Amino acid sequence: MLVAAALCPCPPLLVPEVAAGAAPELDALRAACLDAVGVLAASRPDRLVVLGPADEAGRGAYPQGAAGSFRGFGVDFEVTLGAGEDMPGEGPGDGPERELPPSLAVGGWLLSRADWDDSPVEGLGVAEQMPAERCLPAGREIAASAPRVALLVMGDGSACRTVKAPGYFDERAEGFDAAAARALGAADIPALTTLDERLAADLQASGRACWQVLAGAAEGAGLSGRLLCDEAPYGVGYFVATWS
Repeated sequence: MLVAAALCPCPPLLVPEVAAGAAPELDALRAACLDAVGVLAASRPDRLVVLGPADEAGRGAYPQGAAGSFRGFGVDFEVTLGAGEDMPGEGPGDGPERELPPSLAVGGWLLSRADWDDSPVEGLGVAEQMPAERCLPAGREIAASAPRVALLVMGDGSACRTVKAPGYFDERAEGFDAAAARALGAADIPALTTLDERLAADLQASGRACWQVLAGAAEGAGLSGRLLCDEAPYGVGYFVATWS
């Protein structure tokens, strides 16, 4: 059964080593994310699953201790998922296991900064285009996998809030993000379930599928939500929320 969830954005710029001189610009967002992860720790789950958007190569499950890095963003910095310490130096990729997709690497970094306990941790890369009719059953399956399940749900809102945004400006972006923020902050399962998949794809909202997996997992759990952060630096919608 799902007992808690934390929702965080997944830009690699959350990691100060990646952001470098621009790191202070996201200090408030980082602090909100760490507060959200603290809610997960307080729930004492039997199992923690980190969900994050992924491309075709990054889809699927990742075990505790799986490695990822930010070398693709110009920083020789490695993270592990729920085990070990983050470190500079050699990145993953020499062994047989797949490297974490960037969203799960950011999730692993957040856990390392939140003094996560010894509860089992796993990662799941979710295809950004996965339809809702597949997301919801996937969430239900995760929720039924242990007596006390917690989710760390990574994902961004639209990437089209300004002309300098990655997806350029789209007048529909602000309304989409406002609706998503309301649903995430209120733990509104029906609203998340009915998010427009095509519009989300047009607006490059990477979090949509992960949010709908969460919606499936939360059915019948009776969780309440709290929105901790709603902002759009760099023209991308970033939300932080907790469900407990």
